[in-house]
Amino acid sequence: MRYMVIIEQGPSSFGAYVPDLPGCVAVGSSKQEVLQLIQEAIEFHLEGIKDKGASVPEPHSYSEFVEVHA
Repeated sequence: MRYMVIIEQGPSSFGAYVPDLPGCVAVGSSKQEVLQLIQEAIEFHLEGIKDKGASVPEPHSYSEFVEVHA
């Protein structure tokens, strides 16, 4: 499965979350680190869902850029 991940750059770290998996988040000191950590978080999150006997949610989020003149 392929889930969309949102990455946000803060003053001293990067954060990531998965809109299709509420509560699935990660924080790292670089973009590469946060991408590795969110991948691990997604796998752990899905494992927990399966352990509870629930079905894994299908990805349905997507992103687009909108250009505006400011």
